[in-house]
Amino acid sequence: MSRLLKITFIALALALPSTGFAQGKIAVVNLQEAILQTDLAQKRLSEVRSQSDYKADKAEFEKLKGEFEELAKKFQKDAAVMSQEQQVAARKKLASKQADLEHVTGKLQQAEQQAGQGLLQEMSPKVQKVLRELITAEGIGLLLQQQAVIHADAGYSITSKVTDKLNQMPAE
Repeated sequence: MSRLLKITFIALALALPSTGFAQGKIAVVNLQEAILQTDLAQKRLSEVRSQSDYKADKAEFEKLKGEFEELAKKFQKDAAVMSQEQQVAARKKLASKQADLEHVTGKLQQAEQQAGQGLLQEMSPKVQKVLRELITAEGIGLLLQQQAVIHADAGYSITSKVTDKLNQMPAE
């Protein structure tokens, strides 16, 4: 009797995975990437980057970056011959430049993130429609957000398909 029970369990174990595949295929998607790669997103990002405030912050970033790199080079070159007080003063100046650089970087990132968040909200209904179409057309039984997956081969990703379909949709 126990041998029959073992055979039954083995048969069930072998049959279960195949029934799971019969339900549909598995896919992953990175919705943020899919949206941000669309033509509309690229256009909006370009608009943000062409605004005068953004351009001014970008120019300030480049200036501060150059100054920081120059100070760092000078410090590396002269540190061995500097007195303790000079080293402390140079480090403070470097830290101050780095703080300024981080502040400007934050402003640039915030401007881009605000545009991206607005776009994500705006395109959410379209994304849901595209996902429903792809799930049906491709027989997807399980769709996972790419960030929640430890590993997935590129063949499982439908991100570029979502981007292509979003680009094909008429603008509202």
